[in-house]
Amino acid sequence: MAKRTNKAGTSGRFGARYGVVIRNRVKTIEAEQKKSHECPVCHHASVKRVSSGIWACRHCSAKFAAGAYTPEAKKAISQVSEN
Repeated sequence: MAKRTNKAGTSGRFGARYGVVIRNRVKTIEAEQKKSHECPVCHHASVKRVSSGIWACRHCSAKFAAGAYTPEAKKAISQVSEN
């Protein structure tokens, strides 16, 4: 029996629904959030997502808040007026 989700990946659960652009976007976001990331404390590739915005290192047990889908949250640029 052939593999059914080779091309679809994790978005294969949606079947033919929601359009190809949305399914591909979900596929790339889920692949990024499920992979192991580098810990900012011990620098091992062992950080996994606990819940939305909560990340934990399995090596040094460090827990920290970051982005919802990646621990490398994009830094916001704030413009402060000098008045």
